[in-house]
This record gives sequence, C-alpha cells and structure tokens, in this order.
Amino acid sequence: MRIGLGIFAGIVMILAVCSSGCLDSYYDRPSPSVPQVLAPIPSQSPESTTAILSLPEMALQPSDMPDDFFLKDRSVLGFDEIPELNRNLGWWQGYTVEYCRMDLNYDELTRVTQTINLYPLENMNKLFSVEKNSLLSADTDSNRNEIPFPVVGDRSAAVRETRGKDPDKVITYIVIFTEKNVYEKVTMSGTTTDYEAFLNITRIAVTRIR
Repeated sequence: MRIGLGIFAGIVMILAVCSSGCLDSYYDRPSPSVPQVLAPIPSQSPESTTAILSLPEMALQPSDMPDDFFLKDRSVLGFDEIPELNRNLGWWQGYTVEYCRMDLNYDELTRVTQTINLYPLENMNKLFSVEKNSLLSADTDSNRNEIPFPVVGDRSAAVRETRGKDPDKVITYIVIFTEKNVYEKVTMSGTTTDYEAFLNITRIAVTRIR
C-alpha cells in the first residue's frame, strides 16, 4: 500500500514539473503581433497660384479702415479706362474702392483709394516693371521720391509725393504691389496723412488676396 502511494506521489510530482515547464514556455512565447492600421494622410493640394476670390471680396472693407473713414465709392473698371499697354499685357478685369475722411472744422480731406486688377500670371513680372518705372518717373508738377517700405506681396514699391509749397500742401503716399495674378495700387492723399496707417491698410489689402 505504501509502495502504491509512493508511486502515485511520484507521478503527481512529474506531472507538476512538466505542466510548470509547459506554462513557462507558453508565457515566454512572444505574443502575436497585431497589425497596425495606419490612418490615411489627407492629401493637401498646393495653394492656388491665382486668386480665387472675387474682386469685391478682395477689396478693402469698411471694417478694415480707421474709424473716421467712410466709404465714398466702389465700382468695377471699364475696359476703356485701362491704358492700351496694360490691355496688351492681358488685363482681365479691375475694381476700385475709395474711402474718405473729412474734418470740416479745419477744411481737411483725406482719401484712400485701392485699385485691383487681374492679369495672366506669366505677365506679372513685366507688368510690375512697367508700373514701377511709371511710378518712379519724374513729374514736373510734384516732388516724388521713392521711400523705404516693407515688401508686401510678391514685389512692391512705394513713393511719397508732395505738391505745392504752402503749409497746407497735399501729401500723397502710393504703393504698388503684386500677389499671385493680382496687381494693386493703394494711395493715401490729403492735407493730413499718416504713414503708419497707410502701411497698415496696405498690409490688410495683401491679406485679402486669396
């Protein structure tokens, strides 16, 4: 009887050792890898090289102007209003807006005018060269000088012009610039002008080109 119990106990121990080894080898096995499903990366189309907004949408809005300016006029440009050279460069369409500030107590008037024109993209370099030469050309009736101005858009140029010698002489700031297939000219003119305000207005005009 004791012999039988001893044999049985030995068998139980052998089974325990074997099962322990099996379990150890089971847990030591690397867990099966779970395939990772990568989310597709959304494709990003390149930014358009030509303006996609309409001209009225790219024009300065009343909210873009200092509080004391009011809208005086906004209109499309007619074909006959455009110089022949510009038409030959592929002028497509144009738009203009004008804002004014008046102080009747001091008989002062200041105007801000923005003109927007669309051209073929391949003609923008030549167009800007022509317009810059025209901007910097001498005017016998005024004193016009190119001024330092932060580059706006793809390329830009700016001048300050004075007319007359009296204390109330009119001062005019003019900047021209291109962005994509858009050519713009922004002007501030009057007996009271503000270079910093003019610079800020121009920067806003550039951001509206999309």
